[in-house]
Amino acid sequence: MSDALQTMNIQQILRLLPHRYPFLLVDRVVECVPGSHIRAYKNVSVNEPFFQGHFPGVPVMPGVLVLEALAQAGGLLAACLEDVNGKLFLFAGLDGVRFRRRVVPGDRLDLVCENPRMKLKLCKMDAHALVDGKLAAEARITAAIADR
Repeated sequence: MSDALQTMNIQQILRLLPHRYPFLLVDRVVECVPGSHIRAYKNVSVNEPFFQGHFPGVPVMPGVLVLEALAQAGGLLAACLEDVNGKLFLFAGLDGVRFRRRVVPGDRLDLVCENPRMKLKLCKMDAHALVDGKLAAEARITAAIADR
């Protein structure tokens, strides 16, 4: 990918991420600047399978899935940094995790990962999830780059 601003539709995302339904949590990339940041989103529908049990009558997107959505967006950004053909990005750590508000059906979960740093086979970045421009969750993500 060049240094120019990039967008990605679902077909392009599916080529880069190994995740599939019901675990693919990025619907579109609206901006990706390699080495700088990515902006993507997940449309949160009442039809998500996790809402059946989390929680009946009061649907709330599990915080770990908000973090997973951020990690998937981060994996897309990392794919722009390195020649990662045939590689996987695996969670290696989360620091400074904070949940600020609930994510519920009908929300558009905006995913922002920025300031990627590569060291050996690790990639670290700052991540923020927002709903209506308000912070829903934040973390520093570390991912290990591994062979498939």
